[in-house]
Amino acid sequence: MTDDPYRFIAGWYDRLFEPINSGLRVLGLRLFIPKKGMALLDVGCGTGLHLDLYRKYQCALYGIDPSPSMLEIAQKRLGDAAKLHLGDASDMPYEDEYFDLVIAMLALHEMRPATRSAVVQEMKRVLKPSGHMLLIDFHPGPIRPLQGWWTKLIITLSEIAAGREHFRNYRQFMAIKGLPSLISEHRLAVEKQRIVSGGALAAFLLTTQ
Repeated sequence: MTDDPYRFIAGWYDRLFEPINSGLRVLGLRLFIPKKGMALLDVGCGTGLHLDLYRKYQCALYGIDPSPSMLEIAQKRLGDAAKLHLGDASDMPYEDEYFDLVIAMLALHEMRPATRSAVVQEMKRVLKPSGHMLLIDFHPGPIRPLQGWWTKLIITLSEIAAGREHFRNYRQFMAIKGLPSLISEHRLAVEKQRIVSGGALAAFLLTTQ
């Protein structure tokens, strides 16, 4: 995995994006507070901040990410508190029906369509029948003034800055109407949902039932 698009920004990624991301992490936690001993997987775990939030709940923490640079920071942050894996989430090394909670936050939009669909299918595979999936990502709206317009502008500029392929995948994600389309495609059931930031961001707590 020599092609690491995050190798130049990993060191300052959290300082740049955490003012927005921290609120989304708390939102996701409010949708589902895990119980002690649950197994939790963060798909696209990045620098490990999301897993770090769940550490106090004494869960078995796992993370997978394709970026060596981001995962190096996560390893330093989490130490032995989490089992981290460098790899492709469309072919995960975990057993079937292993996790109580599987999370993907701001990860699906940046994937190619075929990869994105395969990742969600893998998330379903490793989720227990009684488990929950938490998806947090950009939302197609309707976008409301003024907060929604401002958030949408920041998102668009950030995606453009991330590079041509990244922006192309983001545009395709928005064109298919984002998470609601994936939820329908993979026959997931919505247990809870929150649309925030003027309609520009959404969180869905899902089950396979």
